[in-house]
Amino acid sequence: MAKLNWGMIGGGQGSQIGPAHRLGALADGHFTLAAGALDHRPDVGRAYAQSLGVAPDRAYGDWTEMLAGERGRADRVDLVTVATPNATHFEITKAFLEAGFHVLCEKPMTVTVEEGEEIVRIAEKTGKICAVNYCYSAYPMVRQARAMVRAGDIGRVRLVVTNFSHGHHGDATDAENPRVRWRYDPAMAGVSGQFADCGIHALHMASFICDDEVEKLSADFASTISSRVLEDDAMVNFRLSRGTVGRLWTSSVAIGRQHGFDIQVFGETGGFRWASEQPNQLIYTPVGGRTQIIEKGEAGLYEEAKRLSRVAIAHPEGFPLAVANIYCDIADAIRGEARDGLPTAASGLRSMAAVHTAVASAKAGGAWMDARPPMFR
Repeated sequence: MAKLNWGMIGGGQGSQIGPAHRLGALADGHFTLAAGALDHRPDVGRAYAQSLGVAPDRAYGDWTEMLAGERGRADRVDLVTVATPNATHFEITKAFLEAGFHVLCEKPMTVTVEEGEEIVRIAEKTGKICAVNYCYSAYPMVRQARAMVRAGDIGRVRLVVTNFSHGHHGDATDAENPRVRWRYDPAMAGVSGQFADCGIHALHMASFICDDEVEKLSADFASTISSRVLEDDAMVNFRLSRGTVGRLWTSSVAIGRQHGFDIQVFGETGGFRWASEQPNQLIYTPVGGRTQIIEKGEAGLYEEAKRLSRVAIAHPEGFPLAVANIYCDIADAIRGEARDGLPTAASGLRSMAAVHTAVASAKAGGAWMDARPPMFR
């Protein structure tokens, strides 16, 4: 099977997410890194792309140069990954979709709901894939959890509790660190800080596993470091469309928590828990029964969990391979085999609608508000 050509915008040397994309995209032999505009400094970006094996004529200074250079090539890239700061996602994603490229965009997909709706419409009009990197939903045991809900293994879901909380931005003396500061700067991050950065991963996960969508929410935001314009801690209550009760906490000032992304789902006949720091295990308890540990790689898993597992039981698969699973799903979709679990532009739009609703709710003292995008109401 011929490899697909892949190009990357952003994610250059020193980037937090860039290496995970490169490891993930190349892990299974579906893609080859053919083009890149990897840095906001043109010369630095060109040099770094060439150090990764990109040909000099496809090592671009910026995304506009890459678009102009790739669109006329017979061997142009099949997929473009957008891994730039939040405020640039819409413009770049829109331009490449309209030029007929498939796109994987980092989250949040856009900074406004209106932009998100436009991306959904463009993807529908062009027929091109617009995926969003909610990569935590691609861990094998998360796919197992979703399959269990769909199969009715825990009955109707009553309650979902999720959080994504860490303490890595809790040092007020480090607040001016460029890698930290932009996340709380409205000009770069948009209307929300921590909730748009990490909280929407948790919210997407709740929707993904429960196979349902957020209908309404109530939010409380706090900026615990006074110099920050945007929130670094948030509590969000929400309801899914079929009545499931949702609770979400997200924080960047929870010193002592390293990653802190976990989810618990409670149904009529059982419940389970998954945590990103122990991603190979799903802790399952049937009603009236003993708690069990379901392991990645063991016999009897649902096909969606087996399909995305690479190594034998008891051998860990980490974050880059969760990203790789997103690229596997995209590669299958490009080749005509759509994957149900791939997060699309619709997922990105729903997340952005939830972000703006949470901001409005927090300003209104936690009032309950409709969290659905206007085009999905």
